[in-house]
Amino acid sequence: MIVETSRGRVEGVVIEGLGVFRGIPFAATTAGEGRWRAPRPVEPWTGVRPALEPGPMAPQRPGGMAGILAAGDWATGEDCLSLDVWTPGADGGRRPVMVWIHGGGFITGSGALPVYDGSLLAREGDLVVVTLSYRLGALGFLHLPELAEEGGATGNFGLLDQIAGLEWVRENIDRFGGDPGRITLFAQSAGAMCAGALLSAPRTRNRFARLILQSGAAQNVHLPETARRVREFFCEAAGVTAAPGPDTVARLRALPTDAVLEAQARTIAGLRAEIAEPAFQPVVDGDLLPVLPRLAIERGEVSSVPLLVGTNRDEWKFYGLGDPKAALLDDDGLLRRFRRGLPGEDASGRAWAERVVRLYREARDGRASVEPRELWFAIQTDRWFRFPAMRLAERHALHQPETHAYLFTWSTPAMNGMLGSCHSLEIPFVFGSVGHPSLQAIVPSEPGVNELSRRMRDTWLRFAGGDAPDWPAYERERRSTMLFGDACSVEFAPADRERAFWEEIVDKVG
Repeated sequence: MIVETSRGRVEGVVIEGLGVFRGIPFAATTAGEGRWRAPRPVEPWTGVRPALEPGPMAPQRPGGMAGILAAGDWATGEDCLSLDVWTPGADGGRRPVMVWIHGGGFITGSGALPVYDGSLLAREGDLVVVTLSYRLGALGFLHLPELAEEGGATGNFGLLDQIAGLEWVRENIDRFGGDPGRITLFAQSAGAMCAGALLSAPRTRNRFARLILQSGAAQNVHLPETARRVREFFCEAAGVTAAPGPDTVARLRALPTDAVLEAQARTIAGLRAEIAEPAFQPVVDGDLLPVLPRLAIERGEVSSVPLLVGTNRDEWKFYGLGDPKAALLDDDGLLRRFRRGLPGEDASGRAWAERVVRLYREARDGRASVEPRELWFAIQTDRWFRFPAMRLAERHALHQPETHAYLFTWSTPAMNGMLGSCHSLEIPFVFGSVGHPSLQAIVPSEPGVNELSRRMRDTWLRFAGGDAPDWPAYERERRSTMLFGDACSVEFAPADRERAFWEEIVDKVG
């Protein structure tokens, strides 16, 4: 199958009646002089360009979620701005379009991982699926204020890549049988946090018609002073003077990719105790993101698109894999962790740390025997994932009544059930990749699992097609939430005491 794009012809392959195109460049390489610059148009080509293999992953260290979801060795490189397309037919049809932004903590991942195969969604929904990749880590999210004169935005190169990918889709997707006016952006984890930030960016108004956020909202954006601290540490770790100026940028651009990744790793480790959020993430740069997205959303200064947003019940248990001390926590150790992470007192003089531990223990039927590690996972899950998502849903619903919330509750049998309904577990249910050989131990293919995947796919596809989910919209009074698990049901205001606690903290300390 050959399609004429705006830059040249590409040749994909037809698999069981579905056109599949892999590794289509939507922007030029970001290596060399392209490093830490806005994405540039790819040079047009003559002849037919094969689109049969995925493009390189953005430079990254092995491991993390990408290591779990990938199969085999993957090439990496700074020529990483490519996308994959699955289409029922390049036939002039005006089908809905779903564009996927992958997660990975802002430092790992690729839109081309096997678990993101869009064939089942495209076939079942008679729509076009696109997955894209973007710059990660320091190469995607290092704030360099001295570069503002080159293009305005700085520190948000990964976001600019995503916008460039969306622009490619809007310009070309009709040639693949899609409708550029019916684009649904769907994203997970760091990808959803990026998409949540794009919701507030003036530059992305009318770039997508609907939005699905999985385990991410609009809160992961640095203020400039935090981003400058990351820049300072990174430059020192890279052996480059941190003094602002063109010489510093030139030396950073001349660094080998491995040196960038090494400085990035040292920065993440060195700032872990100082900065609670990921060191490398979007920043309020005064251009692409004029203000914190959550403030823009609260003011109604955002793209008013229909929104489906949700989280997993046990998000933080995934991170417990890299935190062996969590399994050994006792009550004193749990309090010490929260005294560091939640310093200060509420309006009545009660310490936040003691109060949050007591609240979560009481909410679990008042059982004093609730293990400290379980409280740690539950509190961190709500703090970093569920509460920001529900706050976004509540604020967005004020100016877009078609706002819906979900909670994924299915637990994996892997590791004797220790992971519960952890971070990223919903992905194969959404794409229909349950039972994939690389995931069989985590998400086995069995009747109940397959039915839950079908239910979730149907919901995502209906939403992308323009229909509302089959449960009440989210609003402040009832907080309707669909629970996707062994049994699917609507619950009103789940865990609302816990949600109210985090609302109080944000209202008091920001």
